[in-house]
Amino acid sequence: MKKFNWKELVLRVPIKVPALRVHTAWTSQEALESWFLRSAVFTTPDGKKRARGETVGAGDKFTWHWHGHGDEIADHNEMLHNNGKDHLQFSFADRCTVNVTVREENGETICELKQKMTMDEEDLQQYFYIDCGKGWTFYLANLKSVLEGGHDLRNKNIAIKQVVNA
Repeated sequence: MKKFNWKELVLRVPIKVPALRVHTAWTSQEALESWFLRSAVFTTPDGKKRARGETVGAGDKFTWHWHGHGDEIADHNEMLHNNGKDHLQFSFADRCTVNVTVREENGETICELKQKMTMDEEDLQQYFYIDCGKGWTFYLANLKSVLEGGHDLRNKNIAIKQVVNA
């Protein structure tokens, strides 16, 4: 029996908007807060806070908070790459790296997310594969919903717990 690869999660979603619009949805505080995060604060490598609509770049540090969770749930990491058109990369969660690539495929815009679990412990790889897989699946669907029709599917009520959309 072939051993399952828990080290890399790959998710893809077609979105009926131009590729650059999908890429841009990942590249500023204002954009990320429209479909993904409650709060996305970025600071430049020299420690200056980026403006809400300012495009993030490699070396920027970030603090992210989600709707449906208190401030104790946060991700503090770093933007590793942003080419400004179709690819970005950031560190995420506990020793994970996320690559987002946007491309045209058979007349459709495809947003592809690859999360690599860089830790050696298979139980941690499995945890992040499953837990992040659930989260990313919802957020990619919400990205599609927001960009195609303007409908935000996130739970913004902190009193409602254990739902897939928070």
